[in-house]
Amino acid sequence: MAKSIVSAVLEKLSSLLMIPGEIKHNFELALALEEEIGKVIAHFQDIQSVLQDAESKQVKDANVRNWLKKLKDVAYDVDDVVDEWNSEKLKSQIDKEQKGARNFPLLKKMRNSISSFTFQTILYYKIASKLSGVNEQLDSIATEKDRYKFGLEKVVEEPRRLITASFIDDEEVYGRCQETEILVNMLVGNNSSGGGLKLPVISIVGMGGIGKTTLAQLVYNHSDVECHFGKRIWICVSDPFDEIRIAKEILEAFKGESSNLVGKDNILQEIRSHVSGKKVLLVLDDVWSEDATRWEQLKTSLKHCSPGSRILITTRNEKVAIIMGTTSSNLFLLNTLSLEECWSLLSRRAYYGRTREESENLDDIGWKIADKCQGLPLAVKILGGLLRFKRTREQWQNVLDSEMWDFEEAEQDLFPPLFLSYYELPLALKQCISYCAVFPKGMILRKNELIKLWMAQDYLKGVRCEEMEIVGEEYFDELHMRSFFQDFGGDELDSGIMKYKMHDLIHDFLLVLMKTECVMLVNHDSEELKVDLSCERARYGTLFRKEAAPTESNIFRFRKLRSLLIDSSYHDTSSLRLYLPRLFDQLTCLRTLNLSNGLFRNSIEELPDEIGKLVHLRYLNLKNNKKLKELPESLCGLCNLQTLNLKWCDSLKELPCGIGKIINLRHLENDQTNLSLMAIPRGIGRLTNLQTLSLFVVMGNSDASTLGDLQNLIHLRGLLKISGLGAVCDVTEAKKAELENKKGLRTLIFDFTISKGLMSNRWQRDDGRLLEALRPPPCLEELEIWCYSSPTISANWMMGLTKLSRVSLGYCLHLKSLPPLGKLPSLESLYIGGMSRVEKVSVEFLGVEREEILAPSSSLESPSSSVIAFPSLKHLEFEFFDLEEWEDWMPLTSREEHISIMPRLCSLTINSCPKLKALPCYVLHNTSLKQLNISQSPVLSERCRKETGEDWLKISHIPSIMIDCVRIQVNCSSVEEFGVLQFQPLHSSSLSSKNFLKAFSQN
Repeated sequence: MAKSIVSAVLEKLSSLLMIPGEIKHNFELALALEEEIGKVIAHFQDIQSVLQDAESKQVKDANVRNWLKKLKDVAYDVDDVVDEWNSEKLKSQIDKEQKGARNFPLLKKMRNSISSFTFQTILYYKIASKLSGVNEQLDSIATEKDRYKFGLEKVVEEPRRLITASFIDDEEVYGRCQETEILVNMLVGNNSSGGGLKLPVISIVGMGGIGKTTLAQLVYNHSDVECHFGKRIWICVSDPFDEIRIAKEILEAFKGESSNLVGKDNILQEIRSHVSGKKVLLVLDDVWSEDATRWEQLKTSLKHCSPGSRILITTRNEKVAIIMGTTSSNLFLLNTLSLEECWSLLSRRAYYGRTREESENLDDIGWKIADKCQGLPLAVKILGGLLRFKRTREQWQNVLDSEMWDFEEAEQDLFPPLFLSYYELPLALKQCISYCAVFPKGMILRKNELIKLWMAQDYLKGVRCEEMEIVGEEYFDELHMRSFFQDFGGDELDSGIMKYKMHDLIHDFLLVLMKTECVMLVNHDSEELKVDLSCERARYGTLFRKEAAPTESNIFRFRKLRSLLIDSSYHDTSSLRLYLPRLFDQLTCLRTLNLSNGLFRNSIEELPDEIGKLVHLRYLNLKNNKKLKELPESLCGLCNLQTLNLKWCDSLKELPCGIGKIINLRHLENDQTNLSLMAIPRGIGRLTNLQTLSLFVVMGNSDASTLGDLQNLIHLRGLLKISGLGAVCDVTEAKKAELENKKGLRTLIFDFTISKGLMSNRWQRDDGRLLEALRPPPCLEELEIWCYSSPTISANWMMGLTKLSRVSLGYCLHLKSLPPLGKLPSLESLYIGGMSRVEKVSVEFLGVEREEILAPSSSLESPSSSVIAFPSLKHLEFEFFDLEEWEDWMPLTSREEHISIMPRLCSLTINSCPKLKALPCYVLHNTSLKQLNISQSPVLSERCRKETGEDWLKISHIPSIMIDCVRIQVNCSSVEEFGVLQFQPLHSSSLSSKNFLKAFSQN
């Protein structure tokens, strides 16, 4: 890690050798600056040449470790000085540009110039003084270095950086077939009575990295287990054992949605009602707590499930298993892999892409390395990932002979191979993975968020002029490929974003590695934070607020922190209000600050002006602070800020007027602020580095941005919602936005409401022309249109969006006919709701041209050449919210029967369509349909009634059918695959029916 920091600082220092022109006339100051900078560079270059040997020797020598710690401290301090210099130069440049644009009198311009010059001179004297102090420290460090007689750095081949988006399939498990069979039988076999216990607890016990979680996953997903249990629930417990969180997750697994219940007793009562009469398998992975009282009440609430239910836990500690209620017969002690199994796993990963001859040449060394892994699968996987990049026999021998196998910092058998793999990482990857020590153990990581945190610490140096975010993706993918991160599945409720975790042992290893740089602080039971004095110069910190009233005054002792993540999972942020001014005043080295709120309604209401003192800040997370009403103008002085997260700050009325000064801002995440945010300030168009702008609000106000201000934001990507389009009368403004040139956009939401959601008078609007002018990029994948007021949607560009996979049309109250969406070749999900004037859905909706309908009658084409409408559609939802016009969904005529319609349809939802008479035959006879949901549509409900309905025989082949919230037909496998749809509406817009009615009522 020391080498990474020194190398990064040296790179930055070289840019300071160019002394600013404004102080060159001050010969004494210019000379002092040049001399001090030169000394620092010379010291670091001299030390850098021995750092490879020093980092290797620190494994056994505590004195060397201490020397490296002092070196890192100085390097961090120099980095702060350089960043302060660059920040002030950037702020000065921004101020000059803004003042130059104003028409000030000459005298005032001269005063401003003199004031700026005086400030700059004072700043440079201050920096020269700081560098002088740094050089004194480096003199001492250099003298101490000579005592250790480090060897000079050898020229070694740097492991090549593999850039790939696909990973080797490493899910095959070696040597666990017998164990899986035994455990499955313990859960579902004839002899699995549990010894007469009401709710038996089966425990998998073994050391870290031995594969407990993997084995539990194999058992959990075994077909016999799936069929035996009516409900399976997986909970990652980790440390500490938070019984309320676990209870909530169990409840959410039953309900399919987040629970708003508070109070442990209420939650446990609700669990009791849900488990009653059900055969349940509950897996509690990674249990550490030896406190039986935390478990007993939760277990009592689970005892009302039906006989045959089981609890399966994984733990490193046999004592924990006994405390959890495991009998000796239900204790499963997991052994290490045999040498042969280790070799099979190692060779599979390490030999990937090699010829047989190359592999055989490495076999003898490979077997010896496999033996050193001591039967631990995680160690084998990590070393296999390392050896993939070692092409020669000599490189493999170096791994076998490395001193890292003697690493004795902690009593962990897995640490030597971990240290070996870490030591071989490129410098940039070492920084990235080391930073992850700041996260709590077991924390779920989202790739994009982690990349922003790395970016804030300046770890992502692009080559070939790559964007930092692209470099971050490559770094993450390589660390994932080397098994430092593990897949944790996609998040259906968060646009399918992949989630990841670190294995506990890797987290433990990183904490050892970063023990003097990373601190975890917990305020608990009103006790004062206990601070290890040796960590006062820590750079990365996490504060866990277990108590509502903060007692964290000791946090102000960590003045060198570059990253502070404040965890408010237990209590809202409102109690931080009194502490924030002092925090901003004293922790001025911060690059990253997370002040996000938990799922609480209460929160801080404002940020103090002192936020402007955090000149180094790159990342500010204020997510879920639901009472935050405004941001101070001083925030706009943070010229280094890259990420500002305001998601779910749904009381925020406006952004600061000077936001255009934050010229390095790349991600403005303001999702879910559309009901409060009145406008976007005019300066937004100057933020040409913006990649994320979740919400853009249009307002007919001279002080607010217009659509034309989007023109220069050419790097926008991902999702963009434009609300307030109902207030736009000038179509030329929409053309100026040039959305079609923003190739990175994948999702567009057009919301034609005006302020507070109320639609404007139609005589002032022509939404059809406006929509035509808002032509999106051709690579668009998702499109939503809300509150559109024209009678037709005839935008010429829509049918040209060949990659469009998801469409939502909502509350288009004047729309009389649906657009020909059947032409879209990639459309998979379609939501249509709130249409008050649509009376019928006809063949035009299918997007079939007249000549295509007539083609078979005028030619001898075979049936295989039939026209296909909606060729990719899987999910279709009509939701009209009691607007009663729609009566007919037109069937095909005999001339049209050659048309294939929705051949891949999986789910159909019809909600609140009271006049709809019948479903067309091409839906009723669709054999691909797996789920049908009809509610508040009495005519259809009667026709589809089980056994007696007129259409029952036509739909009885559908595995899952729900009529008016009653499931009348269930097929277990289909529910497992498609059941999520009943909880997850197809439309993703924040303007749901509840929000729309709320916005409407505000006016």
